[in-house]
Amino acid sequence: MISPIKIQYLGQDYSFNPSEPIDISMILNEDSANCYYADKVGFETYEMGDFIGSVARGGVVNYQKITLTPHGNGTHTECYGHLSADNSANIYNCLKEYMFVCHLVTLPVHQQGEDQLVTLQDLKNNMLQQMPEAVIIRTTPNTPDKLTRQYSGSNPPYLEASIGKFLADHKVKHLLVDLPSVDREVDGGKLLCHRAFWQHPEKTRKDSTITELVYVNSTVPDGLYLLNLQVISLWSDASPSKPIIYPLSKI
Repeated sequence: MISPIKIQYLGQDYSFNPSEPIDISMILNEDSANCYYADKVGFETYEMGDFIGSVARGGVVNYQKITLTPHGNGTHTECYGHLSADNSANIYNCLKEYMFVCHLVTLPVHQQGEDQLVTLQDLKNNMLQQMPEAVIIRTTPNTPDKLTRQYSGSNPPYLEASIGKFLADHKVKHLLVDLPSVDREVDGGKLLCHRAFWQHPEKTRKDSTITELVYVNSTVPDGLYLLNLQVISLWSDASPSKPIIYPLSKI
């Protein structure tokens, strides 16, 4: 077993225990949370001649083809390639560091007409004076049905576009939310929060990411954590991802 590890952040020593991870990703299966009319995650057993890729059906190994849509199925991390025609703008090229100090903050959702919004003012009221490289926004109400919710066509909650600019201005590189998108489900292709956060196309922050559809259990308190942002080495603008956080304790 690995002993607690010490890190330094803003001149203060902290420790975290690698044996106490908190997984804030969703399990990818046929019941996973789904959005933007994506097909459900598919699992297909390979069958070739006498070969059956299923031990349950008499095969010697399990061998499946899995189909999914990163932007529509469960937890995923995306880069500015989501908005760019540049083939090199992919998550493999954009995300080259994977450990960040992050701030987990819980914010309410406000009803505004037919929309539900997370507001910049609430974020400002709850942020630390010195903002770290990553911010995780957990919204309330925070119920376990977020893990299986089917969001398509429901106009789910989203962030005020000004939040994207505010975080970019404060050098936050990685934004994680428990919503299907930081923008309105149908907004005429504006994607205002995405564009403001990445500052695309004027001054594109190519090493910044947005992670959507995380789930942070309500038992996890707000505060500082060490984030390990895990993605697949995928030549695509988005990848299924597994963000792991570790509580930070002052030494």
